[in-house]
Amino acid sequence: MKLMQQINKLPRWRQNLYALWIGNFATGAGSSMSLPFLPLFITTMGNFPKAELTFYSGLAFSITFLSQAIVSPLWGKLADRTGRKPMLMRAGIGMAITATLTGFSPNVWTLITLRLIQGAFSGYINNAYALIASEVPQQSSGQAMGLLTTGSVGGQLVGPIIGGFIAGIFGYRIPFFIFGGLMLMAAVVTYFGVVEKFTPVKRQPKSKQKSAFVGVKNVHIVWAMIISSMLIQAATNSINPIISLFVKQLMHGQGNVAMTSGVIAALPGIATLISAPRLGSLGDHIGPKRVLTGGLILSGLVFLSMFLTTTIVMLGILRFIVGIADAALLPVTQSVMTLNTPNESISRIFSYNQSFQAIGSVVGPMIASGVAGVFDYRYVFLMTTVLVVINLVVVLGAYRRDQPND
Repeated sequence: MKLMQQINKLPRWRQNLYALWIGNFATGAGSSMSLPFLPLFITTMGNFPKAELTFYSGLAFSITFLSQAIVSPLWGKLADRTGRKPMLMRAGIGMAITATLTGFSPNVWTLITLRLIQGAFSGYINNAYALIASEVPQQSSGQAMGLLTTGSVGGQLVGPIIGGFIAGIFGYRIPFFIFGGLMLMAAVVTYFGVVEKFTPVKRQPKSKQKSAFVGVKNVHIVWAMIISSMLIQAATNSINPIISLFVKQLMHGQGNVAMTSGVIAALPGIATLISAPRLGSLGDHIGPKRVLTGGLILSGLVFLSMFLTTTIVMLGILRFIVGIADAALLPVTQSVMTLNTPNESISRIFSYNQSFQAIGSVVGPMIASGVAGVFDYRYVFLMTTVLVVINLVVVLGAYRRDQPND
């Protein structure tokens, strides 16, 4: 009772932040509970050769983000007219239904089709960022975005571990049913826990509609953050379609591969959960450019080291360090966009960012599947190193062009 009274005394944006943290946690846990085991789930649907298995795994993972990339700008425009809370409800309910149906997939093409539909209704975490970004005071932006990130990352931490345990005992379908239940919970928490004071953007004739980037400060840096989000997602998600297969290779097919894959998948989440709020606050004090640059350099060095790893222990250590790098990347890009974007266009900017993130989540796994199919699983890490280097060049070039007081 006293806890509820204390929460009610908080500013409205903080109350929304805590409710959306729960929603982000549920979304992160549910989605990560099943993703590391998609390749193993697909192996139960047929006897596929290695090249075909990696192709199906990459397609099943990335096709969700393909449809997400297509529809996100449409949802963003709708959010500017109806508010972010309806978009959160749409994502929660839509993903609850599609995730549950995915657990009943009788074959690989049904699985892929349901993943495609799921992508069209996704976007809970991105809309949570947009809602908080429209409310949070500028001096607390980095800290708020970092805290919100710990919700999704915390879910991504426990999801694979719980999912691996459940999948190892009850099979690969059960985590999808739990995913559906978690998204239903996120929708309920959002409905009762989030209050949005929203002023709709007046709909104008097409001839008078302004670009979302009108009024954006440091537009080259904002575009660099959007492109950076795409490259971060491409690099981070490139391993997801093959992680359980790579773990199986390193373990020589011995032991509980599903459980070990879950732990390896979750390790970055532990590091990000610990470091994201601190690095978010650090960005508020020393400037996001320094934090972002340091995170990219660390990320590149770790991915290059993964190319050389030959043991599960070393892979786990390096995955943990990747989590620290991740904590310095996505929250900072979100904070930079928030600080440079006016409220009337923030939903559209964040929807473009989500589309680019989704494109990265399509391109990264598909290229990785091709690389793994032709060469070896470890060459995926060499590919991600190249993506990180490109990202660093884009970010530094944008800052040099706009020359902000950072």
